[in-house]
Amino acid sequence: MRKEDKSNVIAQLGETLKAYPHFYVVDAESLDAEKTSALRRKCFQADIKMVFVKNTLFHKALEAAEVDYSPLYGCLKGTTALLFSNVANAPAKLLKDFAKEGNPTLKAAYAEEGFYVGADQLDALTAIKSKNEVIAEIVALLQSPAKNVLSALQSGGNTIHGVLKTLGERPE
Repeated sequence: MRKEDKSNVIAQLGETLKAYPHFYVVDAESLDAEKTSALRRKCFQADIKMVFVKNTLFHKALEAAEVDYSPLYGCLKGTTALLFSNVANAPAKLLKDFAKEGNPTLKAAYAEEGFYVGADQLDALTAIKSKNEVIAEIVALLQSPAKNVLSALQSGGNTIHGVLKTLGERPE
């Protein structure tokens, strides 16, 4: 590969790092063509961008980035695939499904501005809630007391109205 081609690849990786807030570094050494194709298909369906990279070029792209990615440098060995996503836990869930078959395995991840190094971090990554999930939980929590108050007022209003009507119709 020529030097200018390498610099183009590094620049493209840098742009991709800026475009996606979360990425996973995956060991893809045990993947054959059929499994790679299946993984790419699942990534496409889940809106995850999958890229195979040379470790040295990705290392240089990480060094050129604005964020300090130094905890990930030790993971850049062997055959590496990158999974870029806008949702922090989407690649983790995908990898967990594929982990049942024994491949590919997680090397490291950068999700929600935190570093997760090692395959044992997969469960922690699947537990991360997406922004939309957190917003939905907050909205549900905020609506619950309001709904309780409204239902109490409505049922109380009917009861009070019934009592007043009965008292008004009572002969004196």
